[in-house]
Amino acid sequence: MVRRAQKSVEAEAVVEWQPKTKLGRLVKSGKITTMHDALKTGLPLREPEIVDLLLPDLEDEVLDVNMVQRMTDSGRRVKFLITVAVGNKNGYVGLAHAKGKEVGASIRKAIENAKLEIIEVRRGCGSWECGCGQPHTVPFEITGKSGSVEVTFKPAPRGIGLATGDIAKKILRLAGIQDCWGFTRGKTRTTINYAKAVFNSLKKLNEVRITSKEISHIGIVSGAVEQPTMEQEE
Repeated sequence: MVRRAQKSVEAEAVVEWQPKTKLGRLVKSGKITTMHDALKTGLPLREPEIVDLLLPDLEDEVLDVNMVQRMTDSGRRVKFLITVAVGNKNGYVGLAHAKGKEVGASIRKAIENAKLEIIEVRRGCGSWECGCGQPHTVPFEITGKSGSVEVTFKPAPRGIGLATGDIAKKILRLAGIQDCWGFTRGKTRTTINYAKAVFNSLKKLNEVRITSKEISHIGIVSGAVEQPTMEQEE
């Protein structure tokens, strides 16, 4: 009930939203109707209401809550560092962190920051053991790094699941990746660096140049994929 009430409040806020950027005005006027088109414009994403409007089914996951202490002349100052990932489980994911004096306010701020960092994720069937042609795993091997943590993801056949660490599982699920082999190096207990390394690897998927032949052979898609209805399955 609390979750539904929160979503209704967010929906009312989007209706009353007055955009301040060019991209926001294009989205509010209806000239841009998908997140793919919004990211393709190259305009900076600076308003979280854009994501709320284009991806209404977005989910969030708190990855880490860390308490940070600092000594000052007036005494000990305590703040909370929150790391949050957001995604629609269908080709879009974002990651960010925020710091604040209160946990609840910091989580809300981190969610808004993660929405502004959202990216498209390439998916495909890159495993030689599978060949189903469905976008269920990463299309090719990719490596991401942050601090001392280095993460490598390799395509896995259908049914393997996410053979990775817990933090990577949460981010990959939000991105819509169902099967994957994961290999890590470095101090993965540092959650924020581990999460950033995973996010960095998903970003690099979009930087690799691929040919039209590879796209058709591996079944690579970028962003959301329409889910088949009951009538189409029959």
